[in-house]
Formats: sequence, structure tokens, C-alpha cells
Amino acid sequence: MKYLCLVYSDEDTLHSLPDSPDDSECLAYAEKIHGSGRMQAAEALQPVSTATTIRVRSGKVSITDGPFAETKEQLAGFYLVEAHDLNEAIQIASGIPAARVGSVEVRPVRQLEV
Repeated sequence: MKYLCLVYSDEDTLHSLPDSPDDSECLAYAEKIHGSGRMQAAEALQPVSTATTIRVRSGKVSITDGPFAETKEQLAGFYLVEAHDLNEAIQIASGIPAARVGSVEVRPVRQLEV
């Protein structure tokens, strides 16, 4: 089963806290998961200030610069992994270096028949 591990952190402090991971540690972990055959995809995201939010209400498109809502933590990146079950997905997510200074939301992917 596929699971999406959404990495959240406070952009202002992500790289300045004592437990903050550096890019090389994050890359090494991604390579480890990839080498295990469980990684489907992983990417870091640009800062939330580069986001564009789209809403469609009553057929009318509204475009807003920035995130949908102001939050303490912002979506910083993701890992799409293949795991036998939620427990294995949690184990993978707990190893993501940014989890030390932020959080990782683990969600099963709902397969669509297209």
C-alpha cells in the first residue's frame, strides 16, 4: 500500500534549531529509503511564500498568493512510500530527519481507477 508522508516544519526555524537536519542528512535518508525499494517519490518544497492557492466557488476561480491558511508549521516536502501497513509507514516516517524539529503526517493513498 502507498502512504504519503507529509513533512511539516516552521520555515523560520527549520535550519536553525540544535536538532535541525542539514540537506546531506536528508538526502542520505532519502537514498536509504530508495535503496530499500520502498520509496516512490520524495521532494522538498520551495518556501510557502512561493505558493499559490486556487479556489473554485460557483464556477468562479479565485487565485491567492501564499498558502491557504496561516499556520505555525508549513508543508516543507513529502515522501511517497510503499509499505506493508501503517506500522511500517510510521517506522519510515519516524526516520525522516525533519521529524526532529517538525512533524510528519502519514496518510494512506486512495487508489483511483482511471
